[in-house]
Amino acid sequence: MAMADITVRGAGIFGLSVAWVCARRGASVQVVDPFGAGAGSSGGLVGALAPHVPENWNPKKQFQLESLLMAESFWAEVEATGGVSPGYGRTGRLQPINDERTLELARAREITAREFWKDEAEWRVCKADTLGPWVPPSATGYVIHDTLSARMHPRRACAALVSALAVMGVGIQPEAPDQGKVVHAKGYAGLLELNETFGKTIGGGVKGQAALLRFQEGEVPQLYADSLHIIPHADGTLAIGSTSERDFEDGKATDAQLDDMIERARTAIPVLHGAEVIERWAGVRPRAKSRAPMLGAWPGRDGHFIANGGFKIGFGMAPKAAHVMADLLLDGKDSIPQGFRVEDNL
Repeated sequence: MAMADITVRGAGIFGLSVAWVCARRGASVQVVDPFGAGAGSSGGLVGALAPHVPENWNPKKQFQLESLLMAESFWAEVEATGGVSPGYGRTGRLQPINDERTLELARAREITAREFWKDEAEWRVCKADTLGPWVPPSATGYVIHDTLSARMHPRRACAALVSALAVMGVGIQPEAPDQGKVVHAKGYAGLLELNETFGKTIGGGVKGQAALLRFQEGEVPQLYADSLHIIPHADGTLAIGSTSERDFEDGKATDAQLDDMIERARTAIPVLHGAEVIERWAGVRPRAKSRAPMLGAWPGRDGHFIANGGFKIGFGMAPKAAHVMADLLLDGKDSIPQGFRVEDNL
């Protein structure tokens, strides 16, 4: 058998996306994960591809903007190749404005959005009663509508990448020796290994719990209300998420915190009362010390690279992160922004 140019260890969203872009560019790739694709936090339910607020601009926000704008063509190509839909849709997002101070801030961000998002997307303050029935209740009568946010179903996105990679001749193997350059994209477990290797904390995990409801609303915006993401998926389900737990014993156990979150969502969006809860989920999301994705060469380990730390924005960052990593791996081009480098976490 021919030697692989690239070995990707980890079949979550970062590992699969890096493998996909490298394979599309002609590299021979192998993906290795003993637990299979999407076995960690990438196998969740929520899939909110939502931007940071358009102010106090920095490299992280610019990177995220570029990645969100790449997402439609990225996922369309994946689906066209493998025949599996990731459930992607740039449906936008609505957020209630519940006090005058927040209304003032939201109107100021209309201006900065035009500056930073250019003509690619809008951040608008709208009267809630002009937007139809699918709108969160708002104490001021106004909501924020941004047209940059998108949604996808995380599991379906991983399945779409697996199918597209299979068409390219790339399978997911439980075990295989390293061949070629090695990308470590092992999520939370990988960050724990890096902590041990470097003798210091450069990342960790944050547990999140989420729920899936049977609820068909069609192609409508996602909602962000009471600090919850409420995501109508394309398959007739609706996801609610998520908690952020720094201290936990069992990363896969759901508990009363999820019950509370479901009730908060039903209070914020009364139409959800009576919708059946069809799945409860928990997982540990990898969070780098810098809070940005951790990308680039593994310091002091020639031929090894890291793509980790997607945390809450991994699916939104994946298209751009995959292309930046492929540039580095295949062409030696280093365009990783400050704050995203492995060294920034040391």
